Amino acid sequence: MKKLVLLIFTLIFCFNNSWGQEKTGLNYKLHTFYYNWYGNPEKDGKYYHWAHNVLPHWSDKTWNNLPPFTGGNNIGANFYPQLGCYSSNDTSIIEKHMEMIAKAGIGVVVITWWGKDSYEDKSIPLYLKIADKHGIKITFHIEPFYKTIKEFRESICYIIDKYSNYPAFYKQNGKPFFYIYDSYKIKSKEWATVLETKGAASIRITKYDATFIGLWVNKGEEEFFTKGNFDGFYTYFASNGFTDGSNIESWSYLNVWAGFNNKIFIPCVGPGYDDTRIRPWNGQNTKSRNAGKYYDKMFGAAVNLNPKFIGITSFNEWHEGTQIEPSVPKKYENYKYEDFSPLSPNYYINRTYLWSKKFNN
Repeated sequence: MKKLVLLIFTLIFCFNNSWGQEKTGLNYKLHTFYYNWYGNPEKDGKYYHWAHNVLPHWSDKTWNNLPPFTGGNNIGANFYPQLGCYSSNDTSIIEKHMEMIAKAGIGVVVITWWGKDSYEDKSIPLYLKIADKHGIKITFHIEPFYKTIKEFRESICYIIDKYSNYPAFYKQNGKPFFYIYDSYKIKSKEWATVLETKGAASIRITKYDATFIGLWVNKGEEEFFTKGNFDGFYTYFASNGFTDGSNIESWSYLNVWAGFNNKIFIPCVGPGYDDTRIRPWNGQNTKSRNAGKYYDKMFGAAVNLNPKFIGITSFNEWHEGTQIEPSVPKKYENYKYEDFSPLSPNYYINRTYLWSKKFNN
């Protein structure tokens, strides 16, 4: 009789747990990079990021004198957002974005973070509260604002102290989970002081311990990740072949190497790449969306590896044209913005949901 009761309770628990996943439709193994750095005059007093300088080439100074984009109808992007020049501090916009992300089946939002009290930091509580309503989790993409490993450590402590008690704060196996952009700017021996258990400033086995995912860029970085004691690495870039890490031909090796070395490998996929409005000299890295086929190729390559997680670059990085957020046709003076034609504005949201299901299975 006891065994029968136990079996019934087990079946009820499994049913409820399965129903909860089906109800939300979210895949917490699927993470998307998200940018909350936009602003407009109505909400923020001026345009943030929609107004943008043309970035100079590191060696060719002839590009330096091009006029900046002013925002409004003239933005620093090759596509134009369906929601217009929105503010990342606008509650209604955040609600709409979380609805789109949930519809895409994405469980975790990796939000760009530029340090304590930065423009991007101030809206984090709002994102955590709204994300929780949709069952979405929030984690942090630590940008390279810090100049020393000490400053990095202080930033991690600040994030965990201030935000880890929010229900939407993402934890994997009970620990916070951080992506570290341009991690190569700090030497591996310095990373070890924080990420090694016996490091001089170690946060391991403390309340600030977390899963730290560094950025794999070039060939031969195995030693950097082992000596630095990173928990894993991600590839970020949506332009296939731009780096060794973002080259899908390298992923099989990276996946195997990660497995043998107890590291987490996170391949990142994107719908295309075009940043020539802010980097007019960078056409060689443009990747056509090819009516959705480019996205399918990257996603398929990632799913076939069956990694622990997949990153999507990006939900709304408009400057680099990697967004899955809906865009619309628009013309400004002699410039015609790109759009998703002949596909619908919601195509990449809907397509991501299908891939989310394939990855979950």
